Amino acid sequence: MDYSPTSKSALRWTIDNLVESGDLIIIIHVQSPKSDPTNKKLFEDTGSPLIPLEEFREINVCKKYGLTPDPEVLDMLDYASRTKAAKVVAKVYWGDPREKLCDCVEDHKIDALVLGSRGLGVIKRVLLGSVSNYVVQNASCPVTVVKGPPLSKP
Repeated sequence: MDYSPTSKSALRWTIDNLVESGDLIIIIHVQSPKSDPTNKKLFEDTGSPLIPLEEFREINVCKKYGLTPDPEVLDMLDYASRTKAAKVVAKVYWGDPREKLCDCVEDHKIDALVLGSRGLGVIKRVLLGSVSNYVVQNASCPVTVVKGPPLSKP
């Protein structure tokens, strides 16, 4: 979850199409290895402990992990928790998103992973690498890539 429109679309799609009563939703955040929040030194190798939604709402908790909560995302997570009886937690990693997403799948035995697609063009995808492409190829669970809204042409 990077709070981008495509990331939010992926969360919305997940809640509407995958989440069932009693499911566990893990919102995975991967921060830049250059960021230096309070709790990074404690959890740099393993990622944060699972942070319950109730705690994740608190600004002071988010600051410890270098995050800024997004009201729209919190509303979607509250909705899933309330209407689908899903348990919602967050997990924060620092490093390369490609590797850390795959690590999280392994560490938590995740059944399915849903990602948003940034929609990079061919050249940018070759130069920067596609997180979704890497995860689709390397994660040990099924991966769904949700395309974002089409970009408007100038």
